[in-house]
Amino acid sequence: MTSARQNTFSELYSAYAAGCIDPAFALMLETQSLMRADVRASVALSEMIAGHFLEAAPAARMSEGALDRTLAAIDALEAPQAMQRAAGEAAGDALSEILRLPEPVRGAAIDAAGKEGWQMMGLGLKRLKLDVGSAMEVELYRIAAGSKIPRHSHGGNEYTMVLCGGFTDERGNYGPGDVCVNGPADTHQPVADDDEVCYALAVRDGGLRFTGVLGMVQKLVGTR
Repeated sequence: MTSARQNTFSELYSAYAAGCIDPAFALMLETQSLMRADVRASVALSEMIAGHFLEAAPAARMSEGALDRTLAAIDALEAPQAMQRAAGEAAGDALSEILRLPEPVRGAAIDAAGKEGWQMMGLGLKRLKLDVGSAMEVELYRIAAGSKIPRHSHGGNEYTMVLCGGFTDERGNYGPGDVCVNGPADTHQPVADDDEVCYALAVRDGGLRFTGVLGMVQKLVGTR
């Protein structure tokens, strides 16, 4: 999962196939694989290789009741998704945009919207914090057509994937399924395309550091 449109087999896909990837990146990768054929192919390749190594590994004795516990866990995963969608549909137009987002982001967003709700960041800009069981910061951004995120740098690495619509920053244009990668040395200002609302999923291991007047306010109030 790389910046812009380049996707090749990488350690990220291997970690996903092995089940040892951070939940935040799993959310992003699973969503991206539904949107892009090249990512699906990379994930399929990594799962095939992981499956080969699994078949070659020595057999392990299963504990008593392991199958029943596994089937129960699968049922527990499927039930909340149906409940989340039903709750979103009952809410009507307020969540109509979220319902059009790809899974698994859709389910996480519906759950978060029902708990903490959206946070206004400025004219045409809202963010929703997602809880996916990760130590990373995971946020969903809604950027109205033509609106922008204030210019900022980063306290760590940031991976931003477009879910619908698109945005442009100093380095290029990003559309559905594209991932913009930034590090501590990068400063940018994403601007949504003029013709459509942009939804983007951001995963980062450090907070945003705003520039200009907003940066001064951020320092005064002691927020990230």
